[in-house]
Amino acid sequence: MPEQSGSFAEVEGVVERIVFFNEENHFCIAQIKPSKQKFSEPQITITGIMPNLECGETVLVKGQWLNHKSYGLQIKVGEFESRLPSTLYGLEKFLGSGMISGIGKEYAKRIVAHFGQDTLNVIDHDSKRLTEVEGIGSKRAKQIKASWEERRCLRDVMIFLQRYGVGVGTCLKIVRKFGMDSPAVIREEPYRIAREIDGIGFKTADKIALNSGIPNESPQRVETGILYALKEFEEEGDTRVPAGELEAKAAAMLELTKERCAEAIGALLKKNEIKIVCERSIQSSSLDYCENNLAQRLEKISKTPSCLPPIKHEIALDWACKRMKVEFAPQQSQAILAALKNKVHIITGGPGTGKTTILRALCDILKAKKVKIALAAPTGRAAQRMSEATSLEAKTIHRLLGYDVSKGGFARNQGSPLDADFIIIDESSMLDTRLASSILNAVPNRASLVLVGDTNQLPSVGAGNVLKDIIDSGSISTTKLEKIFRQGSRSQIVVASHEILKGNSAIEGLVPTSINAVKPERDIHFIEALTPEECVDACTRLAKTFIPRWYGADKISGSQILAPMHKGSAGIGVLNSVLQKELNTSQECASLGGTFFKEGDKIMQMRNNYDLDIFNGDMGIVKKICKEENKMSAKFENGIQEFSRTDCADLALAYAISIHKSQGSEFPIVIIPLLKQHFVMLQRNLIYTAITRARGKVFIVGDPYAFALAVKNSRMTQRRTALKERLIWQ
Repeated sequence: MPEQSGSFAEVEGVVERIVFFNEENHFCIAQIKPSKQKFSEPQITITGIMPNLECGETVLVKGQWLNHKSYGLQIKVGEFESRLPSTLYGLEKFLGSGMISGIGKEYAKRIVAHFGQDTLNVIDHDSKRLTEVEGIGSKRAKQIKASWEERRCLRDVMIFLQRYGVGVGTCLKIVRKFGMDSPAVIREEPYRIAREIDGIGFKTADKIALNSGIPNESPQRVETGILYALKEFEEEGDTRVPAGELEAKAAAMLELTKERCAEAIGALLKKNEIKIVCERSIQSSSLDYCENNLAQRLEKISKTPSCLPPIKHEIALDWACKRMKVEFAPQQSQAILAALKNKVHIITGGPGTGKTTILRALCDILKAKKVKIALAAPTGRAAQRMSEATSLEAKTIHRLLGYDVSKGGFARNQGSPLDADFIIIDESSMLDTRLASSILNAVPNRASLVLVGDTNQLPSVGAGNVLKDIIDSGSISTTKLEKIFRQGSRSQIVVASHEILKGNSAIEGLVPTSINAVKPERDIHFIEALTPEECVDACTRLAKTFIPRWYGADKISGSQILAPMHKGSAGIGVLNSVLQKELNTSQECASLGGTFFKEGDKIMQMRNNYDLDIFNGDMGIVKKICKEENKMSAKFENGIQEFSRTDCADLALAYAISIHKSQGSEFPIVIIPLLKQHFVMLQRNLIYTAITRARGKVFIVGDPYAFALAVKNSRMTQRRTALKERLIWQ
């Protein structure tokens, strides 16, 4: 056969080695061993778009022979087809590659030796027989069967979706959601994947649907488009949107008239999938329920008599003052008394204004009165701080409420409320509308509730602006703390954060300088880096060299980069890639769920996983990677958890995280890259939130102009909600 550049190529062979694979576009360079030895080389290099190609797999590739000037003769693949291996060598190589969970090289040898040419038929149709192989029990046999089916289904999904630019992680989510029905759902009901799976946009589903022959004005297309447009508003923080604005957005997206979109809105209203709320706005039915429920529950709890024992408030305040050996300021005394006297109370203020002192005093008084107290916060780190401050157990909100997998909802609700008489929720500015509604459902009517938070921080990641709306409604008693009390080692950070709130970027001592001129004893620094490349380099040098040198080697893990944006040449994606390479020298690594992980990596969970008891925003460390079984283990605050390949799709590297994701957390050292390219995110509350995440040191790295721009920009994006109005109407 002529192996000449430009001639047609068709070769079947076993994949011996993956030389390179790009998770984003599935471009692969591999070497295959031809099934028929009629070629001049024992192995042939193939290049092209080949999603999920694995070592040991038998493939038929078609394309063109090319003579690469550096790498010699290879095949540029136009199309490829995965084939089950036919030889015993191919079977053993295929099963021993690690692609099937539960089978490594040793088990592959045993299985092929036992079943021979019938191996794949046994796995496919009679997997119970795998227990005939020494060392394989029923649990491992089930694991092998499940992994086999997932892989086959995933390959079908990936090959079909590769033309639409859908990544490995999203394909894994589809298979997890729809299982073996995934290929049929994609082909026959493509809009379901846009409705039911995060990460698949309407535009992708729409391309699939239109290519499948679904009419441009079909009800399912237009109605799904309306719901997706509404979801996009929700992702920006709105819980409602004016009907005309929704019609216009949907019409542009669908390339239809506003009239046709208005018809679809009418149909969705009849189906109760959306609601009309104040100012002729449209709201999803779930958010309509949550906002109504929030208003009703706050009123019900406020008006129900308290179950607290009699407390002589002034005497209790004096007792707490002597016990803690501090003198409460008037605002602090006011907050403690108001929390004890009112069924629902809000305490709000910035760093250093005494919130921790108030919480400790409140808990001391309630403990002395044998009151059942429940403490919670949105994140594990915030809950840990509450525990340290009050000497009481505090939980994350998700763990406090529990989760009933069989019912698909929180275990604690109105029918099964919390066993507590006094409930305190810290970092309440992070509460989105849905989570806040769930919390209020779990509060017994008789109990008292205190919400503590800082409204100057970024609003919740999810839709709504709950804490601010409640305060602005005037319906709940509120104490606003304004005087700064905290002094000592953190005073420079505290002072800087309050100056930022005033719009002052010319902060005393915060002078842009080079990394080599930094005075380590200061708490807050500005390292000038005007270009993205300089910024990434400075952040890396800080984390890798300077912070360990100044503060000790253990501070590498304690430092955290908080970036404004994911994309861009100084975004979270680039920073994580560079930092993983520079900070983690481990050779134990694998591509799992669409991300390249190494043992020792800092990671973050990006989606609630109730089965593993790991929640969105939880951070951990990769402890062990098992390539043979396509899984890894990682240590989180609740212990070591095992992640399957599918579970790994919800994990991300966390050397750098977004400022939004850092809310509720504190870190010993914070590094903040800040450039003009981040202009769309440059707002005062963003910088304020980032700086106040630091417990010890802050390093702003970037352009002084970008910092000044952010501090001046006090125009926080106004979130459109209906909670404030509903609270006023109650």
